[in-house]
Amino acid sequence: MAQENTSPGTPAPHPVPHAHSAGHAAPSVPPAEPTPATWGRVDEEGTVYVFTAEGERTVGVWQAGTPEEGLLHYARRFDDVRTEVELLETRLNSGAGDPKHALTSATQIRDGLGEAAVVGDLTALAARIEYVIGVAEKALAAVKQEREQARTAAIARKQALADEAEKIAAESTQWKVAGDRLRSILDEWKTVKGVDRKTDDELWKRFSKARESFNRRRGSHFAELDKQRASAKHRKEELIAEAEALSDSDDWGATAGRYKDLMAEWKAAGRAPKDSDEALWQRFRAAQDAFFARRSAVFSERDAEFAGNATRKEELLVEAEKIDAGANLEAAKSALRRIQEQWDEIGKVPRERIRELDGRLKAVQDKVKSAEDSRWRRTDPEAQARAAQFRERVEQFEAQAEKARAAGDERRAKKADEQAAQWREWLKAAEAAVADR
Repeated sequence: MAQENTSPGTPAPHPVPHAHSAGHAAPSVPPAEPTPATWGRVDEEGTVYVFTAEGERTVGVWQAGTPEEGLLHYARRFDDVRTEVELLETRLNSGAGDPKHALTSATQIRDGLGEAAVVGDLTALAARIEYVIGVAEKALAAVKQEREQARTAAIARKQALADEAEKIAAESTQWKVAGDRLRSILDEWKTVKGVDRKTDDELWKRFSKARESFNRRRGSHFAELDKQRASAKHRKEELIAEAEALSDSDDWGATAGRYKDLMAEWKAAGRAPKDSDEALWQRFRAAQDAFFARRSAVFSERDAEFAGNATRKEELLVEAEKIDAGANLEAAKSALRRIQEQWDEIGKVPRERIRELDGRLKAVQDKVKSAEDSRWRRTDPEAQARAAQFRERVEQFEAQAEKARAAGDERRAKKADEQAAQWREWLKAAEAAVADR
């Protein structure tokens, strides 16, 4: 309360009105300028006093004008302090103020309030200042908590990035993907703020070590790969040399088989350096293509020849299938021998026609043989003569075989041997019949 004067010489303290806050609302501070006499006085010597809960306190001396003007001057100074406090509070509540700066400013105002040269409701202003200090302390605590949470989150994130980098360094063999990921981790690392220097340095050492480990392992891998590719290049050059040497070969079957083996060896050799692998392959393929193009041309010509042979053999078969062994066996046998000789001279036919054409000729041979067997049975009394005839035929075919073999015609020699063997069987049967007599 403010105090009143009890005597003309010694003024008594006036009652000091002050605001009471309700709940968490800011305490109200009345402005001093409208009623400065409520909060202080000026004595006859010009000394200015402010009323406080403990009594009057001298705040200054006023000689420049009337006592009312002096009180108004000091009241306005009080209102300036009051406005400053309210402004701190407003900035804190809006979030625009720095809690630390507000706390410092409010504390300085509070600590200087006991000696402040102002006239006003000091009790209410002190309460308002304490309220603002409380708000600033809470805001500062919230900021510290947010910073600590942000620091904890930043540390956790950098720990996770360091863990991932170490895993990549230890395990990954996807070199490009892993390298790109490490660069992304570095970019993100730079954006993570708020970690204390000591922790940040420790985590950075882990990440940096992981990157270096990965780079060494990747470098070692590619060095070994370069070595392998150099070896592959040397091996492929060897295969090319052989492939090019074989490209002029006429040994179609064996060479084609060797090219197949060379292709398997080419694949097993692995990749040569990127700048030379395609050129090596083009050389290797060109050698193969040259050989197979020649073989294809030869085979096409041969196939055309074999097709012509098949046509000629078909013409012989038409003639052979007209042979009538029942009408004239000797003429039939003579005609068949002539056809067989021409058949052998014609040569090979396409593989897919061999069984068909040989089968038709064998049918004619079987028909003539059957007729001859029938006649042999009908002329049994002349077995001796037949045996001599068979012997002669055996000798004829053996002579043919010997002659053909001497000429290097193994196929015709084999054919003659087969015919000689057949006649030899018949000779044995005829001689057995003669012996049985």
